[in-house]
Amino acid sequence: MTTVVIVILLALILAALVALIAVLLRRRGTAGTAPAPAPAAPRDPFAAEDQVGGDPRTLKAGDMVEYLGTRYFVRGSLRLREGGFTWSEHLLDADTIEGTKVWISVEEDPDLEVVWWTEHDIGDLRPGEKTIVVDGVEYRRDEHGTADYTSEGTTGVGVQGRVEYVDYEGPKGRYLSFEQYGGGQWEAGLGDRVPTGALTIYPGGG
Repeated sequence: MTTVVIVILLALILAALVALIAVLLRRRGTAGTAPAPAPAAPRDPFAAEDQVGGDPRTLKAGDMVEYLGTRYFVRGSLRLREGGFTWSEHLLDADTIEGTKVWISVEEDPDLEVVWWTEHDIGDLRPGEKTIVVDGVEYRRDEHGTADYTSEGTTGVGVQGRVEYVDYEGPKGRYLSFEQYGGGQWEAGLGDRVPTGALTIYPGGG
């Protein structure tokens, strides 16, 4: 009788040990297994956040821009709208003795496009021809329209109004644009597309 009891006790102890070992092994396997990573969300490889120097779409008066080794202060901005399409133009003042003033336009159609503009003496040029040659470069008429604008900071135009524009496109990212604010005189500018990441933007205070 005693032998039977001992055998039963040994069997129970062995069963308990087997169960304990199984539980420990299961816990160790669970602790060593990391949860599967969530799949990466689809994204645009040309998105503006990939630009090392910041997002040009956020530019505003008070910011600073560095381009081709020169720093410029953003004096003011024009926010333009034509139908459901919007874009911005910013007046920049170089941090140099000469204080050169230039403009930079930022738009999405649908890709982000940033163009660096310098004023051009209009002379006898008028935005009526299909093609115009300036300094040996031929520009072809691309767009013509009228937009509403609001002005922020210092821009040289009223707080709000309308502007008529005629845009020409040349080779290798070159542009010619005519603008007429409030029915006044035509103004012209020559533009060059800014390569992605070429600008460094320093946000201003406020």
